[in-house]
Order: sequence, then structure tokens, then C-alpha cells
Amino acid sequence: MEQKSSSCQYNPSDTQKIDAPYIFGEKLSLIFESKQDVLAIDSVSFGIQQGKITAIVGESGSGKSTLLKLIYGLLEPTAGEVRYQGWRVPTRKDKLIPGHEAMKLVSQGFDDLNLYAKVWDNVASQLPNTDIYRKESKTKEILQKLKIEHLGQQRVADLSGGEKQRVAIARALINEPEVLLMDEPFNQVDAAFRDALQQDIKQIVLETGLTILLVSHDPTEVLAMADELIVMKNAKIIEQGNPEKLYYKPSNSYTAQLLAKSNILSSQQAMLLGIRTDHSIGIHQEDISFTLSQTGDFEIIDIRFRGFYKEVVLSKSQLTLHALLHPVTNVQIGNRATVHIIRHINFEHH
Repeated sequence: MEQKSSSCQYNPSDTQKIDAPYIFGEKLSLIFESKQDVLAIDSVSFGIQQGKITAIVGESGSGKSTLLKLIYGLLEPTAGEVRYQGWRVPTRKDKLIPGHEAMKLVSQGFDDLNLYAKVWDNVASQLPNTDIYRKESKTKEILQKLKIEHLGQQRVADLSGGEKQRVAIARALINEPEVLLMDEPFNQVDAAFRDALQQDIKQIVLETGLTILLVSHDPTEVLAMADELIVMKNAKIIEQGNPEKLYYKPSNSYTAQLLAKSNILSSQQAMLLGIRTDHSIGIHQEDISFTLSQTGDFEIIDIRFRGFYKEVVLSKSQLTLHALLHPVTNVQIGNRATVHIIRHINFEHH
């Protein structure tokens, strides 16, 4: 993939940091000033690898989309900096049209699409008319990669949410950016089609070496596709790492709840299960097994149908546990049960 020009043309006094990660944020903060100032990003530092898919996850309002816009250069940080390939990312004060030239942003709501134009024209319009043959072949190639060539003559307005998302991605990729930024890309994609779109995006990354950074409020939708997760809470990054590691060995209870809907217990509650600890603990739902027993010290107080499994809520004095039941067996509310904890996580940070 052809490397775009450095940003030193916008920051003449800038010098390249040679040993910095591919995309690098250092002590980055952003305050939205109003009658009451809002701290949107609170002194975050991060490194993003080239040719990988990194997902920024966290509950609504945690600062995910704001961080994405800072990385792209749409927003000016109050403190700190973002660097791309060692050069400081130019912002609104550095260039007339904000946004890094080597990056493309696919925003929520398909803002960039012309809904009443054809799919082909939406994508082809991003290329100049100086080489018509190249324009035709590149448009055909990217529509094929996103599996929407058959939709070329349809209006965007007539497409499903998933199809519109594919058009938006094709439009962003036709000029071969080095980095693709996506804000909630699966928000309007039906669950049945989400996995196929994710796998097609992964294939494009493998073929081109593209670096992808995306935002999601629902980490379960990106666990299978992301190489790296950045977990945000209250404008801070609280953890960053491999999805599997963060799922099984989170250092923070918030991460465990976000990724695994983990049961979070205080040290006193842990004692009720015979677990001695000075810290809070997490128990994933799949790490609780139970057997029905008339002398059991837990009572089943709720059963929630989740399709191929059931979520069973068990209660004992000051303790409530959510457990995963698979394969589904005949349990009923009011049944008593004995609980066995297969594995638990100790947290030093809440």
C-alpha cells in the first residue's frame, strides 16, 4: 500500500518520533468548554499496531467516538498529542479541511452517502475522471471485495442497513487509505449479516495490510474480529490488550462486566462461596455450575431464555449469581440448588 505524505507539511516545527507505535497517543485530554466544562478525554495514552484491527469499547458516553475523532484530527486536543508514523496528526488549526490524508472515517448514520444516487456512482465519485479505465476497474474491484457488485445500479436509499454500511466502507476504501476509522459500524446491521461483514473486513485487512480502528458500545459484536481492544470508562482508558486475555484475565471489574457480563462480588460476598480474598472478584456466568438439590443453599429466582442457553439467577441471603445453563435442562423457579465455582478472577481495581 502506497504511503501517504507525512504531516510535517502542516507542522513545520514537528520532528518524527522514530520509536513510537504506528498510531500513538500520549497524555491526551480534551475538554469541551461550555457553561460547565466537560472532560471528554482524560489523559489517555495508547499505542495501535499497523495492519491490525483495534476496537475501542465501553459503555455509552465513555469517550470512544471522541477519541476516534482526535486520532483522525477532527478535534483539537486540550493537552497531549496523537502521532501517526511518528508525526503529529494535524488538526483544525493546522489545515483547512480536517482529517488525516492517510485515513478515512466512516461515521455513524451514513452521512457521506448520497442516498438518491446509485451505489456505483457513490463509490466511483471518489476517483477523478483523468483515467476512466482505472476508475471503472477500481470501482468494480472494491464493489466485488465488499460483495455489493450486484447492487451497483440500485439507489442507496433502497438498500438495507447492512448493504448501506458496505457501500460506505467501499467508498472509504477506494482511495486506498492506510487507516480506516469506523464509528459504530455494526449499529445498523442485522445480527444475521454482521458476522459476514466482519469476516469480509478481516479478509481485506489480510489482503491489503490496512489498519482498522473501530468503536463499539457492544464488545460482544467485535470480540471475534478485533486483534486488540481498548477499554474506556468515564473518559479514561482502563485496559488495552488482546481480546482473549482481557476476557479471561481482566484486571478491572468493569472490563469483566463489559466483555463477559461477569458476576462481580465483594470480598464479603466471596466468603459466602468459601473464597477468601481481600479484593473484589469476578465469576463469569459459564464458570458457575449447579446441581438441583432439596438441601441446596441457593434458590433459583429467575430463568431467562437466551436461545441455545438459559441464564439462571440463583440467590442466597445477600448474594445473587447469574449462571449459564447449557445444554438446556428442565429447571424451574423455586428449585433449590448447590453451586460450584469453577474459576474466579481477583481484581485489584474496581
